[in-house]
Amino acid sequence: MHKNKYIIIFSHVLVWLALFSMPYFLSYGQEQDLNRIIAHFWVPLVFYAILFYLNYVVLIDTFLFHKKTVQFIIINMVLIALFLVLKEQIEAHFFEGLIKRDLRKADNKPPFEMFIYMQMLSYVAPLLFSIALKTTKRWQTTEAERREAANVKLHSELQHLRYQLQPHFFFNSLNNIYSLVDISPEEAKSTIHSLSKLMRYLLYETNIEEVPLSKEIDFMKKYLELMKLRISDKTQVVSKFPSEISTLKVAPLLFISLIENAFKHGVSAHKKSDIDIVMTTEGKKVFFHIGNANFPKQSDDKSGSGIGLQNLKKRLDLLYPNKHVFKTNIVDGRFLVDLQIET
Repeated sequence: MHKNKYIIIFSHVLVWLALFSMPYFLSYGQEQDLNRIIAHFWVPLVFYAILFYLNYVVLIDTFLFHKKTVQFIIINMVLIALFLVLKEQIEAHFFEGLIKRDLRKADNKPPFEMFIYMQMLSYVAPLLFSIALKTTKRWQTTEAERREAANVKLHSELQHLRYQLQPHFFFNSLNNIYSLVDISPEEAKSTIHSLSKLMRYLLYETNIEEVPLSKEIDFMKKYLELMKLRISDKTQVVSKFPSEISTLKVAPLLFISLIENAFKHGVSAHKKSDIDIVMTTEGKKVFFHIGNANFPKQSDDKSGSGIGLQNLKKRLDLLYPNKHVFKTNIVDGRFLVDLQIET
């Protein structure tokens, strides 16, 4: 922050030094009259700088951005008129000889009204420039705040997903483990171990913007193992993940809501059902396909995490704007989801 502040100050100083040095560059190799440079160039330039910074620091924020346009215009007109009078007084008192010489050399002196009009126009340039700079700076600040708000919203949604997902599968997993204690104690121990790894990942490793795709795949595999404990033999779950994991990174918990949705709407206690999950990678792209039998829940059914596909769409829009494709279809009684993201 301080570094940017010093850069801005340095750039302002550099610009004004360049402007004050301009007469020397324009008249390089010619006879230079210091009095003429001071009277006709440096004095107006000082007034331009005062007008610019009065607006840039005070007036634009106080009046223009608070929709007090009339007051803003009146104040600037008064300032310009004051600077014009001061300029005339300075020339009359300190550069009287120079003014007389200029008057003798001038064959066709412009009308006084035209002279004042041109002088006023010269003050409009720094005024407009200050407005343009301040408006651009305000837009950049607003845009930064908008992005920050979007990031906060995104983080909140991710936390919402994580906190809803935890108790949902944790509760079901505990019930399944309880049923395994008497039947298969060794399998129960293994399941508890897998559950602890899942909880560790959820609690400690998903609080960042991106995680290695390999960790997400490992998380999904363990999640599938736990979910298989609660389904009957009538449901078949087939999953295929990349055998060679690349160094790709993705947003955490992005695919798990699709898998959970498949178990929520694609499993029946009385009918045969199946869930097919396929993930592939190609360069920086990740392709995820999931298909399941379609058993829509009743509107009053509150099972599942409740995160829904709508929240996933919002997360994708925030995380991967213009870098994702998300499609859902129902074909021959099967619910199909295709997700493609570019990391």
